[in-house]
Amino acid sequence: MTAPGKTRGRFISLEGGEGAGKSTQLRALAAALRARGLDVVETREPGGSEGAEAIRALLLTGGADRWSPRAEALLFAAARADHVEKTIRPALERGAWVLSDRFLDSSRAYQGMGALTDADILALHRIGSDGFLPDRTLFLTLPEEEASARARSRDGDAADRIGGRDRDFHLAVSTAFHRFAAQEPTRFLAVDASGEAGAVTARLIEAVRDLLP
Repeated sequence: MTAPGKTRGRFISLEGGEGAGKSTQLRALAAALRARGLDVVETREPGGSEGAEAIRALLLTGGADRWSPRAEALLFAAARADHVEKTIRPALERGAWVLSDRFLDSSRAYQGMGALTDADILALHRIGSDGFLPDRTLFLTLPEEEASARARSRDGDAADRIGGRDRDFHLAVSTAFHRFAAQEPTRFLAVDASGEAGAVTARLIEAVRDLLP
């Protein structure tokens, strides 16, 4: 429970496909919020807590077929449960803003297709994390060609087992994110990630301005 006289923090997730610039923009947004006097925690998924980081190593290494779709979804849900319990909730209770590079919506987009449905992923999230959701989800959008070029420049030949999947897979992921944005316009805001980095950061700040104290 938040201490008397202390305002609960805010939880912001950044989502998008490979090469959208989430990690870079998360750091820039965190710096901008700190400049406004806010306590900011930067985190990521999978990961963000000791247990979740151990699961991250299992998820992102090895061959493409290392895990079945169901096993992969369960591992993501387990990592998220630890992340929420050990890192996110305690920070929010002390009044910090938490910025996460990916959260539930990445599981919905990446694992909620094929063998598993969106309803399956949401059910796992209800069990593992009590249905906990961000106050605002910022979906960084970028044309496919530009995103692919950025991802190649960033990763070279070292893409992880999920990021290295084929073009059709990543197109399906992008379609899913756009669908979520249309379905949940209050929580989920699309932000243009093209152009100069500082301009993108300014768009992100504008997208959370109504949440600022």
